[in-house]
Amino acid sequence: MSDPQAHNRRQEYLGSWEQREPHLFRIVPFVLLFLSMVADVLGDGFHGKVPLNFALCGALLALMLLGERVDKRKNWDTEQCRVPLPLGLTMLLAFAGLATALVLRAPMYGFYAWTEYIWAFRLMPGMFRFAGVAIVAVPVAMSQTGGGPYRSFGDWAALAGVYLVNAVLASLFSWFGYVGSQLQRERKAEVSELTEANRRLSELQQQLVDQARERAVVDERRRLAREIHDTLAQGLMGIITQLQASGSDADPHVRAAIDLARDSLSEARRSVNALAPQSLAGTKLHDAIQGEAERWSARQDVPVAVTTTGEPRTLAANVEVALLRATQEALANVAKHADAGRVGITLSYMEDQVSLDVRDDGVGFDPSELCERNGDGGFGLAAMRERIEGVSGRLTVESEPAAGTALSASVPVLRPITSVTNGGPDER
Repeated sequence: MSDPQAHNRRQEYLGSWEQREPHLFRIVPFVLLFLSMVADVLGDGFHGKVPLNFALCGALLALMLLGERVDKRKNWDTEQCRVPLPLGLTMLLAFAGLATALVLRAPMYGFYAWTEYIWAFRLMPGMFRFAGVAIVAVPVAMSQTGGGPYRSFGDWAALAGVYLVNAVLASLFSWFGYVGSQLQRERKAEVSELTEANRRLSELQQQLVDQARERAVVDERRRLAREIHDTLAQGLMGIITQLQASGSDADPHVRAAIDLARDSLSEARRSVNALAPQSLAGTKLHDAIQGEAERWSARQDVPVAVTTTGEPRTLAANVEVALLRATQEALANVAKHADAGRVGITLSYMEDQVSLDVRDDGVGFDPSELCERNGDGGFGLAAMRERIEGVSGRLTVESEPAAGTALSASVPVLRPITSVTNGGPDER
């Protein structure tokens, strides 16, 4: 049985190697060119061919730096070569020409020559890499045969044989590397698709949970409303009727009992109305907020500007209730505490959420000194926050003394239910 920790460590090692591999192959040509130059100096001092060899190395170094600018990929296994074929071929021929000149002058530059197979992979796209391998095999074969001179038929035959061996072996390794890279890209694409499918499935699961919770909340609110209406409210109405029918309503105690029952009946009806806000009965949320703002403005004699952005759409009942209650509570707080000259309300319908922003130009306050309950016994911002968070939303309040207050409530909107097909999740 495999050890999960060992498997994880192996995966981490492989992942770290994949990240380091491109950097290693970028460094190797520079390192081996430097070592070949050192070997050239140790073998011939600073006399004879070395100065011209160094000039060729300088040209080769400049070409390598240009190649680094042309090929900016960070991961050669997952990104296709983006170097245009004419440019890549021209640069690779220049690489091979300079390497051939160096090998003919000093065979120890063969230590560097084979690294040009790396440039064949970096500069040539797709199957054209095999043509690049055939080009690079020329200086490699020359370095392995001593760099000439090739005066006899046997010398040229030996060079041709060594070239064929290098070209065939390098092509085979290139083919295996090419196929491996393709398979790795396909595996990563499959993993990416599976990851996306799992993400969508998680969203679907959360969506179903939210829908079930919403349905449960709505059903419970309706049940409570029915229970209050059918039991408590009807019982209080019966008490009032019986007391009035007794003919003894002149008795101050009976009169007090009737008044108390009527007050209790009003409270019961208010509770029923609170469970299903009348402002939302048969109307849209933005219209309900507009109506609430107009009524508040008429009472307080403070202008309110209501703006709706995005495409209005029907939301879940508990979401609309939460946003409408937040609007009412925010306006109530402005009336009690802000001493504002104007108020702005913005309802924004976005793809995945709906935001409500209420701003005023009042006296403001220090949010750090905010109490959870306001002074008149109400719940205030704490209750508003609880209501918004109850529908998976978020409430933020920004205010500074003498700079007004901005309240923002953002509530996620359930996306259309998705289904997973063979090609991955599909939104319908």
